[in-house]
Amino acid sequence: MAADTSVEMFSKVLENQMLQTTKVVEEQLDAEIQKLDQMDEDELERLKERRLEALKKSQQQKQEWLSKGHGEYREIPSERDFFQEVKGSKNVVCHFYKDTTFRCLILDKHLAALSKKHIETKFLKLNAEKSPFLCERLGIKVIPTLALVKDGKTQDFIVGFTDLGNTDDFTTETLEWRLGCSDIINYSGNLMDPPFQSQRKFGTIVTKLDKKTIRGKKYDSDSDDN
Repeated sequence: MAADTSVEMFSKVLENQMLQTTKVVEEQLDAEIQKLDQMDEDELERLKERRLEALKKSQQQKQEWLSKGHGEYREIPSERDFFQEVKGSKNVVCHFYKDTTFRCLILDKHLAALSKKHIETKFLKLNAEKSPFLCERLGIKVIPTLALVKDGKTQDFIVGFTDLGNTDDFTTETLEWRLGCSDIINYSGNLMDPPFQSQRKFGTIVTKLDKKTIRGKKYDSDSDDN
């Protein structure tokens, strides 16, 4: 009985939040419509030109990213290729993997999906066994590890699945959130609200991670055997 009451209360709260959100959106739309109604033809034409110019720039940027290998998740053959790739793009995610590590296959699936969604970022994979110098230089000891590179400099790592809910069943949205915490992708969600699968179950409490505690964190819970 208590559980039914809690679920009913939760549903009412959720319904009220949705109604409030809808009201805000409607008010914003009304304000935009009123603003457009007050514009003369010259102002409307200038607005149209600005939007077309912004769209043109957006398309040009997209084509530039695609020409540099963004928009797909691909393997690079050597350490030398790694340095060339990170020089050519502002944001790069590189997955250091081993063929014998099952968790690397799990990451592959999620990274492939995110590479198509976030073409502003380059998504790569590199066999750790073929890049011993780079792994030593970056301090990579646990597989899988994601190196997050911004402006040619490695600024963060995702080591194992510790920050992904500590489970093999994490969602693509969870990895997307974690990458957003390092500002390596354009993340539109709430960084203070990680979308762990367990958090979606009603009544489950998940500790929310502060953005500042993620960067520069030391990891030791995963190993090559996972």
